[in-house]
Formats: sequence, structure tokens, C-alpha cells
Amino acid sequence: MSELDREKVWEEFREAVNMTPSSLAKWLETDESKSAGWTDGSGGETVGHHSGRRIVEIKKKSKTDLTDDDFAHMRKVVGYVHRHLAQGGPKKDVEGSTWRQSLMNWGHDPLKD
Repeated sequence: MSELDREKVWEEFREAVNMTPSSLAKWLETDESKSAGWTDGSGGETVGHHSGRRIVEIKKKSKTDLTDDDFAHMRKVVGYVHRHLAQGGPKKDVEGSTWRQSLMNWGHDPLKD
């Protein structure tokens, strides 16, 4: 990945992930977080919950310490957040919706926008 591509992903990630590492880590401890989202069918951790844990790790690193794998995950996060926001959320009870909970697992709280 070129330096220009890395810079673009960095900026898009910073815009898409609007939760701090501490607020995301706290959210990931809740039952709502653990149950929101899609699993691979094994009954284990949801894809979004796993992503959230990875986002916390990434956000704790300095930009110069990020790996190619980190940037690949950051790009995945940006894509997910943009697609999920484009679908739109529920008209009522956004706060308690699985739509919001899923986004929060990916580091984006739509009520902060």
C-alpha cells in the first residue's frame, strides 16, 4: 500500500470511528454488544464484536506503528460503517436498535453525528 493510500485510509478511519478506545472497550463488555451482529454459525463471537476489539488495538497504536494488516482492517471498517449508514436506521428507538449496536461494535456511534 502506498503512503498516499495509507494516508487516505487513516483519514477515512478517523472519520468513521467516532468512539474513543475506552468508550468502545466499555461498550464491547456489554451483553448488547456481544449479541449484536452476525456470527459465522459457530455460536462464537460476532464479526463486529471481534472487529471492535481489533479497532481498540489499532486506535491505541501510533500511526507509524500500524501494519499492513492494520490498514487492511481499517479499510474494512470504513467500508462497513459507510454501507451500514447508507442503509439508514430505524425511524423510532434508534438508541436501543440493533442497527446502532452493530455500528457501535465497529466503532461508530450514529447518535454522535
